[in-house]
Amino acid sequence: MSSVQERNKQTVLAFYEAAINRKDADAAVQLVGDRYVQHNPRIADGVDGLRAFVAELRETFPQLHAEVRSLLADGDRVVGHVYGVRVPGQPGTAIIDIFRLDDGKLVEHWDVMQPIPAESANDNGMF
Repeated sequence: MSSVQERNKQTVLAFYEAAINRKDADAAVQLVGDRYVQHNPRIADGVDGLRAFVAELRETFPQLHAEVRSLLADGDRVVGHVYGVRVPGQPGTAIIDIFRLDDGKLVEHWDVMQPIPAESANDNGMF
């Protein structure tokens, strides 16, 4: 893996910690490029959209925590497989995030989320 890809993975980890776990919008926006394109339909583009999203998390789910289970880097993209729990004690959500980075900054984001069911047809787990 190239040093750029490793740096990109570290940037994504820092973003999860700042935006999701600490809900610190000021720290999170430092990791975002001049143009931040958001593909999650609930979040607006740009720094203002990110700030509004973090504020909503802080207000609605103050104990939300994201645990990054794996990160994969390929070119300018980093994919995270993440276990998110909005409220402690709830089963949580399995999340795949895809970030595109440019010059070490997050410039684009996609995600897919799946609630973790109470029962499963197999014993493999979602992680």
